[in-house]
Amino acid sequence: MVELKYRRILLKLSGEALGGESGFGINVDEVEAIASRVKEIYEMKAEIAIVIGAGNLWRGKQGLERGMDRATADYMGMLGTMMNALALMDALERQHVLTRVMSAIEMRAIAEPYIRRRAIRHLEKGRVVIFGAGTGNPFFSTDTAAALRATEIDADVVIKATKVDGVYDSDPKKNPHATKFDHLSYIEVLNRRLAVMDSTAITHCMENNIPLLVLNLWDEVALKQAMQGEKVGTLVSA
Repeated sequence: MVELKYRRILLKLSGEALGGESGFGINVDEVEAIASRVKEIYEMKAEIAIVIGAGNLWRGKQGLERGMDRATADYMGMLGTMMNALALMDALERQHVLTRVMSAIEMRAIAEPYIRRRAIRHLEKGRVVIFGAGTGNPFFSTDTAAALRATEIDADVVIKATKVDGVYDSDPKKNPHATKFDHLSYIEVLNRRLAVMDSTAITHCMENNIPLLVLNLWDEVALKQAMQGEKVGTLVSA
């Protein structure tokens, strides 16, 4: 058996990750590609929990700009995460990966209600657990939900899946001279206002000493290498 650096992980996916090139809607090919990455580390006997956003289906900011109530916009986003969670669950199970979706908002016809001890039991039994509906509360992002769930399940690390190979001091797509960081402290991320996760999520990780690893999920080997302890992406820790 391969020796893993991280036994239990919380994988944070943006909703846009499921949208393909456009970043909108659910692209079946992208969902299946993500599922295949997850399957690789599932077969390494890692315990995997996933939190997914909904930016591919609903942008609450657009509603707010038109005067929508913030709580209503956020609840719509939570429902969007459930659509993404079900799509990813289906892709994983078609690849023979045992999966459970748990929702912070009760909707028993399609998902289990989130119960911390039950989630941990699923992980112990070798099931991938997808946490939907964020924290179940408006005014909190799915970044914060990822940090919260990671704490609750005692994850070894939060892995933030992006389409770049780490954190840079500026946008590498716009600045060819952007510098990549191999390691950052939580305070550096907050002080530099780096777009890793929102400040609430970073602060929560800092207070609970949960390392955060930012890597490119679309690099075919990055996630697998990270699980084996190889130097990949950008590590944010104390």
